[in-house]
Amino acid sequence: MNGQRKVALIAGAQGVIGRNLAAHLATLGDWDIIGLSRRGGKTEGGIRHIAVDLQNREDTYNKLHSLTDITHIFYAAYVDAPTWAELVPPNLAMLKNLVEVVEPVATDLQHISLMQGYKVYGAHLGPFKTPARESDAGHMPPEFNVDQQEFLEQQQVGKQWTWSALRPSVVGGFALGNPMNLALAIAMYAVISKELGLPLRFPGKPGAYDKLIEMTDAGLLAKATTWAATTGKAANEAFNIVNGDLFRWNEMWPEIASYFDLQVAPPLPMSLEVIMADKAPLWEKMKQKYGLADISYEELSSWRFADFVFSWDYDMFGDGSKARRAGFHEYVETKEMFFRIFDDFRKRGIIP
Repeated sequence: MNGQRKVALIAGAQGVIGRNLAAHLATLGDWDIIGLSRRGGKTEGGIRHIAVDLQNREDTYNKLHSLTDITHIFYAAYVDAPTWAELVPPNLAMLKNLVEVVEPVATDLQHISLMQGYKVYGAHLGPFKTPARESDAGHMPPEFNVDQQEFLEQQQVGKQWTWSALRPSVVGGFALGNPMNLALAIAMYAVISKELGLPLRFPGKPGAYDKLIEMTDAGLLAKATTWAATTGKAANEAFNIVNGDLFRWNEMWPEIASYFDLQVAPPLPMSLEVIMADKAPLWEKMKQKYGLADISYEELSSWRFADFVFSWDYDMFGDGSKARRAGFHEYVETKEMFFRIFDDFRKRGIIP
């Protein structure tokens, strides 16, 4: 224990980022943790869950206006939409509803942490300046990450609390029903390839196989998020948070194939969302054959996001040195991260 207890309110507590953050805070001993998500969850390991629709102002008020003891808000919620423009209204509304309901009643609020990403740098639009730095110029909207940060900056004027913005690359970790889980998509693609007696082919754009990319381990991100929320040097700043190493798929892909005892065949551009759409019956047979956890194929699939990542035929990395200069020095080897996550999937009975 180190001094006064802190009370964390985590929005998006069932996602890869929020789930790992809650688990990390629970190990520290001086945090009470409340997790928010649309589907809620059972209270365990000192983490209390509340099911709330943050897009609905009335529901947000009814569920959260009594939370007067919150000291730290960690915002990692996200709702998907078909276009970049359509992402803005719901994602901005969720943050505003949460902050405008909780901030006035949480008299000891110390910090609001915002989870962002490389969309701030226009990484989703096409080739962008690398390494991306927190001081880089903005780009033409729409971009909800930027709108969310501007809202926090305006909301914080004259207040005691501070904010921070964390900008991870592609995040690796465990969560179910998450639309952005690359490691799980790769694992599913690999074990289905194996079941069909096929080698592991890189399915992305031809130019994506040899470009530089980086990832962010969910556990590392949890530590960085906690650090930024409790360190004076990080107040009112944005930070790229990355594993610390770069890789190319043409080097990582054979390592992943080897983990699953698969041969590698030459890359073949194909949409996983299209070619994996009919694999649910096969997955049901695999669940029976290998005694896997009874989780639906749809809940395990992140094909659309995997296609998005594998379409990056340009370098995708940021400069993580600002966080190091401010005092955060943790790092993770990305190959080890993949293998640890795959081991975890096996242990949970997600994959054979």
